[in-house]
Amino acid sequence: MGAGSSDESSSQQAPGTSSSYIPADHDIDFLQRDELRPLRLGLELLKPELIQTEQGIRSTIVVFGSARLMEPSRARQALEQASTALQASPDDRTCQQRVALAERRLALSRYYDVAREFGRLVSSTCQIDGQCDYVIVTGGGPGIMEAANRGAADAGAKSMGLNITLPHEQRPNPYITPDLCFQFRYFALRKMHFLLRARALVVFPGGFGTLDELFETLTLLQTGKTRNITIILMGQAFWERLINWPLLIEEGLVGPEDLALFHFAETAQQAWDLISRSHGGPSAR
Repeated sequence: MGAGSSDESSSQQAPGTSSSYIPADHDIDFLQRDELRPLRLGLELLKPELIQTEQGIRSTIVVFGSARLMEPSRARQALEQASTALQASPDDRTCQQRVALAERRLALSRYYDVAREFGRLVSSTCQIDGQCDYVIVTGGGPGIMEAANRGAADAGAKSMGLNITLPHEQRPNPYITPDLCFQFRYFALRKMHFLLRARALVVFPGGFGTLDELFETLTLLQTGKTRNITIILMGQAFWERLINWPLLIEEGLVGPEDLALFHFAETAQQAWDLISRSHGGPSAR
C-alpha cells in the first residue's frame, strides 16, 4: 500500500507546471481560442494605431496594384527566357502562351516605374521638416506594392506595408520602413487601417485583391460611410477595357454621378496633381 501511494504521488503534476498557471496575457495557446477572437480583433486594431501615432503618421496615400507585375528589366528577362524556350519548341502551345503572357507583362511593367516615381514624388514633397503627411501605404508585398515603397525609400522617407498571413508564404518587400511593417491576421482590420488615415487611393492594374479594395472603397464613398478620399485609376485604357463603366449607368445600376467618384491618370505627376488639388499640400519639387 505504501509503495502504491508513492507511485501515485510521483505521477501527479507539480503545482505551477500546468498551462493553467500561465498568466492569461502570456498564454499564447489560450489567446488563440475561438472565444478570444473579440480580444484579438481589438488588439489588431489597436497595435498598428498606436505605432502610427508614435511615428507621427498624420495622413496616408494608399497604393494598390498587382503583386505579379515586375520591373521592366525582370520582365524583359522573363520574355527572353520564354522566347528561347519557344524557339526550341515552336509548336508547343504552352510555350506560345508563355511568350504571349510575358509580352503582356512586359507592356504592363511600365507601371512599376510609374508607381516607384509616384512614391518618390509624394514622399519627397510631403515628408519634409519632420512631418509625416501623405505617407505611402501598400499591402507590403512585391510588384506594384514594392515599387511604391521603393520610391519612398529612394527619397529617404517613411512608408508603410500592411502584410497579411496567407496559406502560402508572403514576405514583406525590403523597402518598407521596418517600424511601419505590419502583419495582420484579419482582412477586415487590415482594410480598416488602409483607410483610417487615407487621403487618396491610387490603383494600378491588378487582380482580385486590387479590385476588391477598389470597389470596397468606391462603395464606402458612394454610401457616405467614408468621405474625402480621392480615388485615382492609373492607366485609363486598361480600366476602360477591364470594366464597362457606361454599361452600369445604362442598366441603371449606378448613377452618372457615381463615375465622378474616381479619376484617371497616366503619370505620377498627374496623380499627385489630382491629389494636391483636392487636399492641398506642399508644391511638388
